[in-house]
Amino acid sequence: MQSTQFVSNAQRTKNLGQQVISAPTSPFGFQFDYTPPSGGYAWWYVDGISEDGQNAIVIIIFVGSVFSPYYAWGGWHAPDNHCAINVALYGPPQRWSMTERGRKSTIRARQTYQTGKSSVSFDGDQLIIDVDEICAPLPRRLRGQVKVNLPYRMQDAFQLDHNARHFWSPACPHAEVYAEFEKPGLSWRGHGYVDSNYGLEPIQKGFDYWDWSRTPLKSGDTLIRYVTDPAKAPQRDLHLLIDRQGQTREVSGDPSLDLSPTGIWRIKRRAGSLGQHRPRIHQTLEDTPFYSRSILKYDGGVSGLATHETFSGKRLRSPIVKALLPFRMPRLPG
Repeated sequence: MQSTQFVSNAQRTKNLGQQVISAPTSPFGFQFDYTPPSGGYAWWYVDGISEDGQNAIVIIIFVGSVFSPYYAWGGWHAPDNHCAINVALYGPPQRWSMTERGRKSTIRARQTYQTGKSSVSFDGDQLIIDVDEICAPLPRRLRGQVKVNLPYRMQDAFQLDHNARHFWSPACPHAEVYAEFEKPGLSWRGHGYVDSNYGLEPIQKGFDYWDWSRTPLKSGDTLIRYVTDPAKAPQRDLHLLIDRQGQTREVSGDPSLDLSPTGIWRIKRRAGSLGQHRPRIHQTLEDTPFYSRSILKYDGGVSGLATHETFSGKRLRSPIVKALLPFRMPRLPG
């Protein structure tokens, strides 16, 4: 198992025993005007769990919508013509929206992003996300605002593969989230997490599989676990402890444990123990043909619930899976 390598703020990748490789211009730091090359992608990710643990939210802002069947069917050209804001509410109530739009319906600047009636802005300390979408597959209105306070902002990044084609940056694992929705009626505050990813090729080309998790610890640190299975290459793993000031150190992690697969699509899930404390599935939030999103619970050593995601590149390569995606990911003209 090979450890993932660090990329400095200057966006350089240093591989042990190898030459320093210059990485391309990146979207890290909420640079919403970044356009990836053909086949590439960029996304900015926010999640939050309410203080009482009863509600959760995930928001992902895409350029070169990485899971888009339309982008794939179009030959991976013009990533800026495949933009979307994915919003998932977990509760009750539950809602899901991910409508793809083209460049005529999307306006992007350095620290602002608008597609359709939804928008995102960043002022250096706070992300403000205004949502106005129609859900799928049930057409219900989703309208509200999410404010994300960032007590610090990291620009350190990490290489996820062996060929310097895929990168990830944990912008702020100690965010505060305030959700206020009109439709459905919903209001809560809680702890949150913000990161971003980008790649220079389709994600399913680079990876067979990966799992990622963030776990809030009693020490106040957040433990990030990122284990990837690159296509045709050895597994890579990354375990980071990030404190409340954003100081980061890489630590050794316990080996992966196989958790129960998802109930419908049988996506395998892996997670690590925290010493003698083993993880267990607390709730499955998403069970799809190619990924799962879950909440994990540990019996000790933590200050709250852990968020976990699994992605299967092998599944996403399937033409059958691509044919299913428009039911939850519609595209509007423009």
